[in-house]
This record gives sequence, C-alpha cells and structure tokens, in this order.
Amino acid sequence: MKPHRYSLYRAFGCAMRGITTAVKTERNMKIHIAAALIVFIAAAMLQLDRVRWLFLLVAVAMVFVAELMNTAVEAVVDLISPEEHVLARVAKDTAAGAALVAAVFAVVIGIIVFYEPVWDWLQHRLIT
Repeated sequence: MKPHRYSLYRAFGCAMRGITTAVKTERNMKIHIAAALIVFIAAAMLQLDRVRWLFLLVAVAMVFVAELMNTAVEAVVDLISPEEHVLARVAKDTAAGAALVAAVFAVVIGIIVFYEPVWDWLQHRLIT
C-alpha cells in the first residue's frame, strides 16, 4: 500500500487548521498569544535591536511549538485511552511539563532582553 501524499497546499491547510484549533480551544494558547503581543509591542516601543528581537522571536516560537505539541499529545492520549490510565497521565503531564519549561525559558529570556532597555528608559524618564 502506497503512503497517501498530500499536496503542499493541503499540508499547509492542515497545519493552519491545527494551529487554529489550538488557538480556539486551548486557554494557554490564548494566554501565550496575548503575552507575545504585549512583548512585541513593548519591543517595538523600546526600539530593540535585531539581536534582541531574534531572541524574543525564538522564545515565543518555542513556547508556541511546545503548546501545540502538548495539545497534540493530549488529543492522541484522549483518543487512545479515554479512561484514566497511569501511562496516559504520564504522557499528558510530561507534555504539559515541556510547555511549562518553554514558557519559563521565555520569561527568563524576556527578563534578560528587556532588563537593560527598560532600565535605561526608566532612568531617562526619572532624570528628565
């Protein structure tokens, strides 16, 4: 039996449907998007340099990827094991843990990236 091959267009459509589903159904995904928008607005207002923007973009993307993978793992586990099972719980908790690690990493990156520009902005505002 030959594997079914999707057209590139259809593959992108499936990926977009997955992202849309996660955004619509997952509370944490909505929180991550809101946080990312706040971070990007602050970065624009502070006129951060390209390197700082790059770190922010990588951190945000990592959180989104981890949250999407967590959503996928939860869906598959719920499909395969609708009743409570120790291994199902381990899979779901581990996937959630990965998303948490990514989010904490993003916060640390945000602190490192924003510390100096925010400090400089505050000093400028307090002195003048």
